[in-house]
Amino acid sequence: MKTALISVSNKEGIVEFAKGLQKLGIRIISTGGTAKLLEKNNIPSTLTSDYTNSPEMMNGRVKTLHPKIYCGILASRSNKSHMNEMKKYKIDPIDIVVVNLYPFEETVAKKASFEEIIENIDIGGPSLVRAAAKNFEDVLIIVDTIDYQNVLDALKNKKISNELKQNLALKAFEHTARYDTIINQYFIDRFGKGKFPEILNLSFKKKQELRYGENPHQQAAFYKDPFIDKCCITSTRQLHGKELSYNNILDMENGFQLIKEFEEPVAAIIKHNNPSGVATRKSIDEAFSAALDADPLSAFGSIVALNRTCDKKTAEKMKKCFIEVIICPKFNDDALQILREKKNIRLMEAASVTKPCPGYFMTKVSGGLLVQTRDYTRISEKNLKVVSKRKPTKEEIKDMLFAFKVTKHVKSNSIVFAKGKTTVGIGAGQMSRVDAAKIAASKAGERAKGAVMSSDAFFPFRDGIDEAAKAGITAIIQPGGSIRDKEVIEAADEHGMAMVFTGIRLFWH
Repeated sequence: MKTALISVSNKEGIVEFAKGLQKLGIRIISTGGTAKLLEKNNIPSTLTSDYTNSPEMMNGRVKTLHPKIYCGILASRSNKSHMNEMKKYKIDPIDIVVVNLYPFEETVAKKASFEEIIENIDIGGPSLVRAAAKNFEDVLIIVDTIDYQNVLDALKNKKISNELKQNLALKAFEHTARYDTIINQYFIDRFGKGKFPEILNLSFKKKQELRYGENPHQQAAFYKDPFIDKCCITSTRQLHGKELSYNNILDMENGFQLIKEFEEPVAAIIKHNNPSGVATRKSIDEAFSAALDADPLSAFGSIVALNRTCDKKTAEKMKKCFIEVIICPKFNDDALQILREKKNIRLMEAASVTKPCPGYFMTKVSGGLLVQTRDYTRISEKNLKVVSKRKPTKEEIKDMLFAFKVTKHVKSNSIVFAKGKTTVGIGAGQMSRVDAAKIAASKAGERAKGAVMSSDAFFPFRDGIDEAAKAGITAIIQPGGSIRDKEVIEAADEHGMAMVFTGIRLFWH
């Protein structure tokens, strides 16, 4: 190894690395800003413009795009014709390329002007990286500051393994692919006019390895969207407890999205990606108590989501329960002190529990991806169409609107019984709607008397209404739209129930 080309935007660790190369007798070629930093630290280097006898042009837009550089990188050392051409044109091999790219992602994140963002689209950098990675058998390509020391050690020991070369090349192509994808996403957001792109490029950065997936025999990892802001589950901060599991994160996400539906203090208890109890009250500790009482058996080993600060009173109640994770906007000092006495409980602080998450909702299927817009539908009393003879009372309307919000976050087919802005019975993920109603009734027991029922889709038959009447339900909210709506409404009238249509289906598979 005789020559290294260094051109970095992120200067972290580059001085120490360059000094290491210098000690090994490796010549350094560098570009403007990098060269100035090296010179300041008494590290000799040759400017690319001096090396190529071609000036940097157009305010730095053109500086490394030169045959002398790319031939030096791309020449296969085992190819005689390549090496003869190198000799003919007096081109030296470049053996090490150290490049990281213009900070496009960071520039977008700080909401810079469009002109500044465009200038931070790197052209020469990705080309250098791709060229070096293509010729990885002869050239070491370094795009990550983490690799500086490993490379220096390998050079010192003269043990540059194939594994090291391959890992560096893999990381290099990941680096350029992610960079291009982020630029592509920016242009989609700016010029795509809300349409689904013909080609959907995705780039997610690994946030953490997970111990395992849904089951211990499955491997798993957690990835983060580069354009996400402080309104999503990836931006939560862990304050205490053991490492998050795959299932923890899934349940956290559902609870997190559910509490965003409410302005008043709300507590949601999540188990196996469905709410087992949800309640709103004047204070968050009262909301938690009510949510817990809704189904205390299912709450064992659950995830709890709150849309208010977790205070001392709430923490004292939670301490008595077996809870896997608590997620909320903030824990006050007293709450932290109380809950940290439980060694394993995971305490997650969310930056925002009000702002909706941007982007698409995606589901992986074998060989492809299903993509849709997120469901941010909200309804109010004015959206309700009374279809029964009896009109609902004001209290029933409040409970129906509450139940409908919860229903959106229950796996289909879903039925929610609610009373006093508290769920009293939830039937989730059933193949038939009447079975979901039966399960909700079983969960509710006597508490179903005087409660309301919410359904995520229309009732195809009157049997679901009859089951609700048996349980003691007095009012029903549902989308409507069945060919048997008349029959279903007649059933409600027979039982003296109030029924309203929303015109909005809330399927969640």
